[in-house]
Amino acid sequence: MLIALTESSAVAYLVVLFISYRFYLVLDKECLNSTFRGYNDLGDNSTGILQGSAKLEKCLYLCSTRFNLKLLRIWSSVVCRLPTHVKSLIDDTKSSTPVSVSKNCTSLNVACGSALPSVFLNSGTPPLSPRGSPGSPRFSRQKTSPSLQSPLKSVREPKRQLIPQFYFQHGRPPAKELREQCISMVDQFFSNYIDGLHMDEFKSITKEVCKLPSFLSSVLFRKIDTSGTGIVTRDAFIKYWVDGHMLAMDVASQIYNILRQPGCKYLRQADFKPVLDELLTTHPGLEFLRNTPEFQERYAETVIYRIFYYINRSGTGCITLRELKRGNLITAMQQVDEEDDINKVIRYFSYEHFYVIYCRFWELDGDHDFLIDKENLIKYGNHALTYRIVDRIFSQVPRKFTSKVEGKMSYEDFAYFILAEEDKSSEPSLEYWFKCIDLDGDGVITPNEMQFFYEEQLHRMECITQEPVLFEDILCQIFDMIKPEKENCITLQDLKASKLSGNIFNILFNLNKFMAFETRDPFLIRQERENPTLTEWDRFAQREYVRLSMEEDVEEVSNGSADVWDEPLESPF
Repeated sequence: MLIALTESSAVAYLVVLFISYRFYLVLDKECLNSTFRGYNDLGDNSTGILQGSAKLEKCLYLCSTRFNLKLLRIWSSVVCRLPTHVKSLIDDTKSSTPVSVSKNCTSLNVACGSALPSVFLNSGTPPLSPRGSPGSPRFSRQKTSPSLQSPLKSVREPKRQLIPQFYFQHGRPPAKELREQCISMVDQFFSNYIDGLHMDEFKSITKEVCKLPSFLSSVLFRKIDTSGTGIVTRDAFIKYWVDGHMLAMDVASQIYNILRQPGCKYLRQADFKPVLDELLTTHPGLEFLRNTPEFQERYAETVIYRIFYYINRSGTGCITLRELKRGNLITAMQQVDEEDDINKVIRYFSYEHFYVIYCRFWELDGDHDFLIDKENLIKYGNHALTYRIVDRIFSQVPRKFTSKVEGKMSYEDFAYFILAEEDKSSEPSLEYWFKCIDLDGDGVITPNEMQFFYEEQLHRMECITQEPVLFEDILCQIFDMIKPEKENCITLQDLKASKLSGNIFNILFNLNKFMAFETRDPFLIRQERENPTLTEWDRFAQREYVRLSMEEDVEEVSNGSADVWDEPLESPF
């Protein structure tokens, strides 16, 4: 209270000084009168006007000087008397005497009255307008802003609109009708199993209620039965599937959350292993593999490698939810669950495709240590590849090897290689080979880099007495096929925008496919037109599986097997 009164008194004096300083009309009467008398004596004389102007300027200067001196005396008087009035306020407060701010201010004005001009004395300022007068500015100000609000808020604020929640950290909760429908189906399934469902009984829940592939049943069961009791009750299922907002998710998000480990934001290769084990156990198209656990394991590995080759576009070895949604894995998994013939699901799960990959690797692996080196890989495709491209592959430029043995390629590394080599129209393949040809890693393929790889092709054509094609002609042909945006260089985007990009790599380092492209085999062209949905890999796998199966039959006949002609052509595994 004391501080507030002291501050208010000091502010009052400072306001008076400020007004007096800004009030320039208070001038010395004698200076003004003499000035105006000088102008009256001038008349219309121009010379007199100039003299009057000079006299007026001198007079104003003198008035300003005198006024400043008066203000200085007023300020000195106030500053000298201010501590006295502040001390009196403090004494009144200590003695509990009622303090009157107006009294103190008045006494100070009286004390300084002799120094102030007459305009600042008792009746020198006009009274404020009455508060109740409708035309008063004080009345209108009180009416428009009764509280301490910003004057900028004079415009009426628009009515707030309620924006519905669009982000849910743990997933959007299911709609009421969907929730009730799901709970009703769950109650119907659990009506005969009051104590809960075992794993072999849980498959109907996975397929009918969750609408998921049946071979995800065991993974989903373990996801709910976290304590490992071997039983999933009704309440536990509703807590995970309904209350956990799994019901309202799309199929890709549901499978993603079921497969991933707690706390992980991606899927690893090991996360798919239980799914493939369940598929191998339950699918009728893979029943013949039950007595060969070794090939069951190889099949599961191959399917996982193919999934990561096509889905994990970032190449990190971890599949994100976004990558899973962008791929076609969910569709393939649903097709596998509905199709009894596993070979009709050519995406990822075909046994014939696995058979081709594995047998090709086994042919190259002479010592069968499940590793191949440069000398083994150079034999691929009847020595179709050049030494320079094989060196680039083993330098691990396109992809780091998973093999822990230096200079050796593992089965997983070979699976990536053969998928890239036999289907150069796919984006993963284009990225694989682009890194090989881009020697300096600057993101563009230049004519010098293409010439480096084509030199060996040219030499090989000369060795087999094939009419060589000069590099200048090849370069013009390449640019005509790709039509790059920038002259004399090709980017990865240029390759992805062209349908003939795969032929570029065949020209540079695969002699057999280069010659086939030059001759334009009419059988292959007709085959492509008959099945436009098949990729280059699908056609290669079909041809190669027939060849391998026929070779297997011939081998069995040579070994004296009499029943070989009574059996259909199928995998020996």
